[in-house]
Amino acid sequence: MKEAIVLIGHGATATDTPRPLIAELKRLEGERMARRELKMSSREAELDKQVREWPRTPQNDAYKAGVDEIAKAFAPKLGGRKLVVAYNEFCAPSVETAIEALVREGFTRICLISTMFTRGGMHAECEIPGIVLAANKAHPGVKIEYAWPFDPDFLADFLAAQLQRALGVMAFPS
Repeated sequence: MKEAIVLIGHGATATDTPRPLIAELKRLEGERMARRELKMSSREAELDKQVREWPRTPQNDAYKAGVDEIAKAFAPKLGGRKLVVAYNEFCAPSVETAIEALVREGFTRICLISTMFTRGGMHAECEIPGIVLAANKAHPGVKIEYAWPFDPDFLADFLAAQLQRALGVMAFPS
């Protein structure tokens, strides 16, 4: 079985993306959401593509640089599985685009994992599961999974370890 992992970041606009472009995109998205529609209009899709494909550097998109840094550290821990990074919005590739590329490359098991850890967020709780459902329907021979939600105890341990690192060696009662 050929396996791949998709690390999903929220995404951010590049600091030099023209503000009117972003404003129009967000306006159209808001109107579409108010109508409870999933499919973007052709204009919204065009703007989404322009914003996502805006040239990125660590200077104009520190968020993408940060996700890339996590991916670089994460990849060696995946037992040889291919790792790709995707974004919910504002940055390319989209989650859907990443999945489609992996399917074309012949991957038969794709697992998505988000950098968004907490429950209740629209992207992690609603959008990504919807993308997984649609992708599984479109590709019945491919197993597409979502490693979510995160266990609250695991996240608490993660946060405690980070706090210990920041504050120096100190014992936390268990």
